[in-house]
Amino acid sequence: MSMFSKLKTVKSTPFSDFIRNASSGKKKRVYSDVMKKATDRQLDIIKRANSDKE
Repeated sequence: MSMFSKLKTVKSTPFSDFIRNASSGKKKRVYSDVMKKATDRQLDIIKRANSDKE
């Protein structure tokens, strides 16, 4: 028995539909935006942590 035979099919989600169907250009724009926002949040956390030390 294969380990994959135990997997069940689940309903598609908007995220999985995006991953499967979006164009390469659209994915790059979304990933770039997500990475920029994540970086901005991390820099804000670092800034706040450093200001607490002062």
